[in-house]
Amino acid sequence: MRAGTTRERQVPGKSRTEQLNAQIEECVIELTVRMVGRAEKLARQMGIPMVFLKALHTLNGPMAMKELGKALHCDPSFVTAVADMLEKHGLARREPHARDRRIKNLVLTGAGCDLKGKVEAELAARMPWCNGLNDDERAQLLALIRKMLSVDAPAGETEGVDFAPDSLAASALPQPTTSAGPFSPPAPAGEVSNGATRAAG
Repeated sequence: MRAGTTRERQVPGKSRTEQLNAQIEECVIELTVRMVGRAEKLARQMGIPMVFLKALHTLNGPMAMKELGKALHCDPSFVTAVADMLEKHGLARREPHARDRRIKNLVLTGAGCDLKGKVEAELAARMPWCNGLNDDERAQLLALIRKMLSVDAPAGETEGVDFAPDSLAASALPQPTTSAGPFSPPAPAGEVSNGATRAAG
């Protein structure tokens, strides 16, 4: 979609509000597709599943498995598989909750924190607001997004969609390797892939 495309798509008989709503919807969908595409490309370059990127981004401190599942919008069995793979690769470990030992927290290891930093730096460099907006514009955008998020969802609407689709079964997650590091990218991807392997190794 080129800049200004939505302005040209005026529908006869529609009010200005309806026109604006349609254009906003179109632009948000396009922006979301681009952001997801860039994140997926980064995941391929680093040789890690997309769900790992989400988990690394979410884990800012000890987090109960149940809470991680809510943040990832996936069922308990899948979040357990993700935690298992993070542990196998030395990126996270399970620890008992400080007040309730029945609850297990997932905590990033040093290698996990290093990889998280690399992932977030690479993602930030690919996000359109980092390159296309100044600080005042970013503040305005953030305020508008927070305002929209504060609006109650329509009755019956779910809180989110499953992050892990049916096609991404636990068996599809990568298995540990012994010589090429914990992840095996399909092809070398320069500094990004090498950095991920070093951080996760």
